[in-house]
Amino acid sequence: MKNEKKLIPEFRSEAEEQAFWSAHDSTDYVDWEKADQVLLPNLKPTMKNISLRIPEPMLNRLKVLANERDVPYQSLLKMFLKERLDHELEKGLLVRHNKKTIH
Repeated sequence: MKNEKKLIPEFRSEAEEQAFWSAHDSTDYVDWEKADQVLLPNLKPTMKNISLRIPEPMLNRLKVLANERDVPYQSLLKMFLKERLDHELEKGLLVRHNKKTIH
C-alpha cells in the first residue's frame, strides 16, 4: 500500500507555520528519503555560552599557544575541540556511545 503524503497548508505568517510544525510530524507531509540535501553556507551556527573550569596552568598554556598563533584563546580552544570531535566521529566512538546519529 502506497503511503500518500498530506498536502502542506499555505501559511499566512512564519509564526503560523512554526505553530503548525510544532504540532505535526513532517513525515506525514514530506518523503525525506527523496528530499534533496540543502547547503546553507552563510548560516551561522547557534552559539551557547558555557562555563568551564580548567586548571590554571592548562589555561596559561592555551593562552601562550593562542598568542603564538595570533588568535584569541577561546577560538583556539574551539578549534581544538572541533578537531578532537571530528577525530572521535571518524573513529565512530561517539556514534557507538550514543547509539544514534549526531548532527
